[in-house]
Amino acid sequence: MRIVVVPAERGAGTLQALDDAGQPTGPQEHTDDLSAAIRQHEADRPRWIWADTARIYPGLLKQGVTVQRAYDIGLAEAALLGYAGRWGEPTGLAAIWARAHGEEPPADEQPTPEDDQPRLFDDEPTNRDFDPLEATIAAYQAQREPPAQPKAYEPTQVTRRQLDLMIAADSAGALAAAEMSRTGLPWRADVHDQILTEALGPRPPAHGRPTKLQALADEVAAKLQTPRLNPDSAAEVIRAFHRAGLPLETTRAWELKRLDHPAVEPLLAYKSLARLFTANGWAWRDAWVKDGRFRPEYVAAAVVSGRWATRGGGALQIPKAVRAAVIAEPGHRLVVADAQQLEPRVLAALSRDDGMAKAAAHGDLYAALAEQSFRGDRAQAKVGLLSAMYGGATPALATLRRSYPAALALLEKAATTGESGGIVRSVLGRTCPAARPGWDAGPERQAMQKARDRGRFTRNFVIQASAADWAAVLLALLRTSLPDGAELVFFQHDEVVVHAPTEQAQAAADAVDQAAVQATRLVLGDTPVRLLLSTAIVESYAEAK
Repeated sequence: MRIVVVPAERGAGTLQALDDAGQPTGPQEHTDDLSAAIRQHEADRPRWIWADTARIYPGLLKQGVTVQRAYDIGLAEAALLGYAGRWGEPTGLAAIWARAHGEEPPADEQPTPEDDQPRLFDDEPTNRDFDPLEATIAAYQAQREPPAQPKAYEPTQVTRRQLDLMIAADSAGALAAAEMSRTGLPWRADVHDQILTEALGPRPPAHGRPTKLQALADEVAAKLQTPRLNPDSAAEVIRAFHRAGLPLETTRAWELKRLDHPAVEPLLAYKSLARLFTANGWAWRDAWVKDGRFRPEYVAAAVVSGRWATRGGGALQIPKAVRAAVIAEPGHRLVVADAQQLEPRVLAALSRDDGMAKAAAHGDLYAALAEQSFRGDRAQAKVGLLSAMYGGATPALATLRRSYPAALALLEKAATTGESGGIVRSVLGRTCPAARPGWDAGPERQAMQKARDRGRFTRNFVIQASAADWAAVLLALLRTSLPDGAELVFFQHDEVVVHAPTEQAQAAADAVDQAAVQATRLVLGDTPVRLLLSTAIVESYAEAK
């Protein structure tokens, strides 16, 4: 059963049941309490159809209402526009309605931040010249039609089933993102404060530097003989090194390490601690950690490859230095699952390369490649394969071509497609942006460089986006299969963290493993390649690394 949901003001709304073809069945249901109506219908496990999960679901969660399944019109539109080579066009209901009627689509509006919401639901703007229920139903029906094919793309076998799986996974991911944003990741402020104090010194006054950071700043200034030098200013640092007779174009670590000067070591130490202070220091904690939980705002499928993003908080880059503050609550454990060597294994499965598939049957794919083709040199095998996937140059590529011809052919076909301005897709049909008109214009040398850059992008896109497909399906499966009391609390690219009662921790770990097996079958089909998860049941996130 499918039910369209259209919120209205003051918690009211309208529901409309649809059949499998998207046609209305029965009368519309108008209610003054949309949350209560959805809670009542949820017992039948319908697939809820709404314009934007981020605008609707947080309000339901506030009322204690969770749903099992939903279809996000906006995410589906983004996927189908991308498939047609039109990634980046507006995907809101108003834009979909305008396109369908030959009008210029308006830009999408961002959801109101939760703390500032004046209404239960952050619904579509009210100054529209269309009926939102009619528009939602029409959009859903249109999205069931065969998607348009771009004129210039490398033919890829993508079925409607695969596209539907991608849209379903993205929609489920949006539910998970809203739930995780509300649930939060357990975070011990006292442990975090101890980490910061040991690394930086006591918390400084507003706009001041911690003592250890200031001491390093003073040391850098003294050794460069530049009083009042601001080590946070790349321009000032570069000028100071120039005065010392040392050429420097940037303050990147790799470039600084090439210089022979006593200021380099304290400057590198300063930069490392400054990152901790600004990215995950006390001010960060005040903004993002509430009631013992880190609560960022996750955005599912926000990147063209299908990867997630966050609106603030940097949740997808929790550094090792502060992971010790992520501690399970009493009577609970963290289940941390990390997909090992995900992208190389996806390459092995997509290419159906026999030799690479045999290597992927082992726990350490790089070690297996080394034994097969690099005389046991694991480092050379790893660098070679990563270079092949990211468009680098290394002597190991010749060996890889001889030993794993199907895998290298897939990557090189994707690269040449990109170099000619074509489009490539993930296994479920997620499509790279189309080349803009005149993208390769300019002098011959400049045009060749643009072509190479696009080729490197498309070479990796096929693998990275397919890995994102697998991770999205895994998360969608896991979200509805966890044991009672277990919560999804963190997700990034190839890693998931579950917070579970201690007695349910092993069952949660088993659910993660089962979801990985099922996701592999659904996304990659019948393949001998193993997509391995390293799963640990721990008290602290730091223990899993």
